[in-house]
Amino acid sequence: MSDVAGVILWTGVVFYAVFGGADFGAGFWDLTAGGAERGRRPRALIDAAVGPVWEANHVWLIFCLVVLWTAFPSAFAAIMTTLALPLTIAAFGIVVRGAGFAFLRVSTRLSRQRVFGAAFATSSVITPFFLGTVAGGVASGRVPVGGNGDPLDSWVNPTSILGGVFAVAVCAYLAAVFLVYEADRRGDEQLVGALRARAIGAAVAAGTVSIAGLFVLADDAPRLHDRLLGAALPVVVVSVLLGLVAIALLLRVAAGYARVAAAAAVAAVIASWGIAQYPNILGTRLPLDRAAAPGTTLAWVLGTFVVAAVLIGPSLVWLYLLAQRGELSELDT
Repeated sequence: MSDVAGVILWTGVVFYAVFGGADFGAGFWDLTAGGAERGRRPRALIDAAVGPVWEANHVWLIFCLVVLWTAFPSAFAAIMTTLALPLTIAAFGIVVRGAGFAFLRVSTRLSRQRVFGAAFATSSVITPFFLGTVAGGVASGRVPVGGNGDPLDSWVNPTSILGGVFAVAVCAYLAAVFLVYEADRRGDEQLVGALRARAIGAAVAAGTVSIAGLFVLADDAPRLHDRLLGAALPVVVVSVLLGLVAIALLLRVAAGYARVAAAAAVAAVIASWGIAQYPNILGTRLPLDRAAAPGTTLAWVLGTFVVAAVLIGPSLVWLYLLAQRGELSELDT
């Protein structure tokens, strides 16, 4: 039962990485879009693409926290205690990001638009970076079971910094691929070309970071390194192939299919991390079965997950379909 709960938790992590990652990445491209005139069109595209779904994208974070807290309470306590500082910064970034995006859309003065836009864009980079450092601290085994880990070294270390940089690169990559589709759907060829170049550049950056990361992990997190090149290697290879397929599809201006390939590549990356860390939930510490709540609680978690998938899943699918068709953006404007 603990393994099933672990799969449910990791499913939430995958969905948050894909949907929340694309959402954060849109803020990265907002930050780098340029001045008021030069960045007007890409920012309008980002607003139209993100606006209808940005709150739904981050429901997955709440899902992950609730499942972790309920199904693996000892791991939740250890992570929240040891990694309190980067988690607090990430939470603050999420709040500032949401407020900035909401107020930006209703502000009429240029000075206020700049302030709220800067808050949205800057926090869109800060938040995934610190979430990535948290992932790195967990994966490298720096979170002890008792939750009394070093409050600084647990996330200021090579693996955590690698996780933060990689998270930002992946978010930028996903968002650029998704935005290529949005620009193509609107018939804006100039933006399609510019965003395609950014997507490919972000893919190269993410690939470079991941390759360099293998050397970092070999020295700083040897178990994770060995498992990534061992049990998780087939999934790692699949993620690389899917990433290359996404680039090929972008070059052929098949943006719709490129989105699927890019999302699947990121999902495979998260899956490879899970396989490499298994059977532990805290890197080199605390196996899933020892961290798990009693069987009755896990049964309720599983039952709730099934009910939620049946009742809420179709609504989320319909929301994303309407957003991809542009119907929500038209209503919103």
